[in-house]
Parts: sequence; C-alpha cells; structure tokens
Amino acid sequence: MSSPANSVAEITHTQCERFNPQTALRPTSALCIPPENLGSTEFKRAYGVKYAYISGAMYRGIASKELVVAMAKAGFMGFLGTGGQSLLTIEQDIIAIQNTLTPEHAYGLNLVCNIERPEHELALVELYLKYQVRCIEAAAFISISPALVLYRLAGLYRDSHNQVASKNKIIAKLSRPEVANAFLHPAPEHIVKQLLNSGKITAEQAHLSQFIAMCDDICVECDSGGHTDRGQPTVLLPAIRTQRDALSQTLGFTQRVRIGLAGGIGTPTSAAAAFIMGADFIVTGSINQCTVEAGTSPLVKEMLQGINVQDTDYAPAGDMFEMGSKVQVLKKGVFFPARANKLYQIYQQYDDLDALPITLQTQLQTKFFKQSFTEIWQEVVDYLTNTNRLDEINKAETDTKYKMARIFKWYFAKSMQFAFAGTAHERVNFQVHTGPALGAFNQWVKGSDLEPWQNRYVADIGLKLMQETAELLSEKTQLLLAMSECSAIEKAQ
Repeated sequence: MSSPANSVAEITHTQCERFNPQTALRPTSALCIPPENLGSTEFKRAYGVKYAYISGAMYRGIASKELVVAMAKAGFMGFLGTGGQSLLTIEQDIIAIQNTLTPEHAYGLNLVCNIERPEHELALVELYLKYQVRCIEAAAFISISPALVLYRLAGLYRDSHNQVASKNKIIAKLSRPEVANAFLHPAPEHIVKQLLNSGKITAEQAHLSQFIAMCDDICVECDSGGHTDRGQPTVLLPAIRTQRDALSQTLGFTQRVRIGLAGGIGTPTSAAAAFIMGADFIVTGSINQCTVEAGTSPLVKEMLQGINVQDTDYAPAGDMFEMGSKVQVLKKGVFFPARANKLYQIYQQYDDLDALPITLQTQLQTKFFKQSFTEIWQEVVDYLTNTNRLDEINKAETDTKYKMARIFKWYFAKSMQFAFAGTAHERVNFQVHTGPALGAFNQWVKGSDLEPWQNRYVADIGLKLMQETAELLSEKTQLLLAMSECSAIEKAQ
C-alpha cells in the first residue's frame, strides 16, 4: 500500500477511490488557517483587536470589569454589563477599567434600551461621553432613541479623506430586520433637530449626521440566553446581510456596516458555521457566564457547569413583563420558568389581585412569594420612593392591573437577587439567563481541565474556541479540496 498523500495535489486515482472524509489527513501547514485570520480584517483594524471575537454584555455586571479587562489584554474585546446597575457603580467600573487598560486595548460598555425610564438611558450616555467611552453595545432597542443619537453624533468628524466618521462606535445587537433598517440609516431628523434645539449637539454635528449610518456594526442575535426572539442563524444572518448590501447601495455610504453573529455559539463547530456564513465577527455570552471572572455567585456557576443543551426554557422578561417579551433561562433544578409563566398567565386573565380565587392567592403568597401581597407592595413603594418614581406609585393606586404587575415584577427582581447572591435556600427561585450554547460547551469540554468552572477563564476560552475553530476550518477546507481534486481526476480518466 502506498504511503499517505502529503498534499491535495498528490492524491492519485487509487487514493480517490478509497478516499474517506472520516479518516482523511489533518490539514497541512500550507493550508493551516491562523485563528487571527478568521473574520473581518476591517473589524479587527477598526477596534485594534487580534481576534474577531467579542464577549457580549450580561445583565447586572455578570460581564464584569474583570472579565472586560481579561478579554482586552488577550487581544479580544469585551463589553461591560451595565443593565440593572446604578450610575455610580457603572462610573466606578469605567474608572477601574480605564486605570487598568492602555489606550491600545479594546473594550466597550453596554447600553440597554430603557422604555420605562428613557432619562436613565440618556444619563448613561452622558456618563459615557464624560469618560470618552468609544464603543457601546446597543441592546434591546426597537427604534432609535435620543440617547443613541446623542452618543453617535457627539463623536462625528471628517477624516483625512473628507469622509464622515464617528469616534463613538455603536455595535447594534438586534434580531429583527426592521430594527436593522433603523440602524443602517442615518439618525432620524426629528431627533437630531430635538437635540440641536436643546443644545446637546452642534449645528455641524447635526449636518454631518445625515452622511453616516447609526452604527458601525450589527450583531445579529439569534436564539440566546436572556432576551431572545428565538431567531435561526441560517435565516437571520443572510437576511440582514442582504438588507445591508441593498441599503448600502441605495444610501451610498462609503463606510460599510459589518455584520456579526451571536446566539448559540459555544463550540468550534458553531463558530466555524458562523464564519462560513460570512459573519465578520462572533459574539459569545452564555459560555462566559460560567467563568472565574463572571460576576455571579459560585452556586450559579456550579449549577451551570453541568447543564446540557435541553436544560433551558423561556419565561417572561421582568423588565418587559406587560409586553410579554421572553427571556431564555436555566430550567434544570429550578422552578422559576414555570412560576414566571404562571404569573404572566394570571396577569393576562385577571385585572385585580382581589379577583383571584382564594386558593390561587394563597398559593402565590405562601409558595411563590413567601410574603403577603401587602408586604410586597410596601417593599415596592419603598423602592419607588427611594428612586424618585412617585408617579408610578400614584398610577398603581388607581390602576389595579398595573399594581398587580408591579407586585409580580417584584418576584422577577427577587429571583435575580437570589441568584446573584447565591442564596441557597431560594435556589429553586433562581432566575439565571442562559442559553443552550453553554450546554454544548459543557459537552465539548467534558473530561478536560475546563470541565470545572474554577478552571474556566474567559480569555482562555476565547483563545481555545478560536484556535480549534481555525483548525476545524482548515481541516474541512482540505477535505473539500481533496474531494474536488478526486472528482477532477475521475473526470479526466
């Protein structure tokens, strides 16, 4: 028997007849794809990163400052999770990050749409501008807000080629074409005019605003942990790319908005699929929640390190409870998804807590909440008073359905607090946002040093994922070339 072929070109007719993709050679050095070559070169240059890989923001600082710093120092980019955090905490985290990193390091901060309190969204952007934060991840937006426009326009200038550019970069995380359409267009003129009249932007910034899109990059978010539209990557990514290409031609912008992919990426196979489909970069989330740097409790990490792909479920989102928006959460070992869905069902069916059957009232107060409705409402009132939201208290006093929603939303807030604190006796009520990508990751690293979460460091995971993705793509590329060569040889016989 002849020795194995050393390259695709050396494959003979006999070897073609016995070619088996399952036992084919590993890639030769000539065909080896380095991990730093994956994704868009333009993306890596724009952000000064080595890899086209981002760790996405996670609520309440799960994507911690330590996580952001670790990613930056390893040549990646990470986003700080600011959702649900106070302005003071966020400011302290910004200072800590900037004091640790150099200007050459890449990092970003999260900006979550705040429908109920747009003033908080605006205050957060003003904080970012104060500290010259140059990149944000805009998440959960369904339309362009004044805060987004202010951030974008405050960084506008003309580059050396006289083209309009922005120092303030926006990566829009979205899952719907109509939202992508808004970010691919210039800032809405009525918002620009509003900001100009209020003195928040200059006339020059207002003028330049119509020559650039609202974002530099779009992260197509498919079925993921937390807020999700349950989108399919093989459907969404090509659709948004086609939409981008059509609008780029119509609008004539010189700057091309890059398109990345998030949701379900936890193994080399899924990452390779993203790059093959044309993703300029990839974003991971759930797999970073179970790392040393993640800002959640050790108990949650212990629960997460053993889940499989089927161990998540969908539940109402506490911040968008009345709208019926869904989040993907941990199902294994907890009652939260079932209880949260029950509360939303009750909210849809009844207009007043007093209208609930006595047995149901008892079940909620003794089993779900372990407190009376009266006690919970007092806690809600205290919280709203301390945050200067008296109008919401007044509304609840006249709108019984709104009051019921506020009491139910107390459970969602508590369930997250229990998880962050690792309150063991409330384990069944833990609300943990995560997706099946973590289950796939757990199976991938099973039996290795990365199986226990105590050995999982976010930058090590990123590097391992990119390296093995590059190896997989190199191998598959060689197999395809080999099969193509075999076909050509057979046709020539």
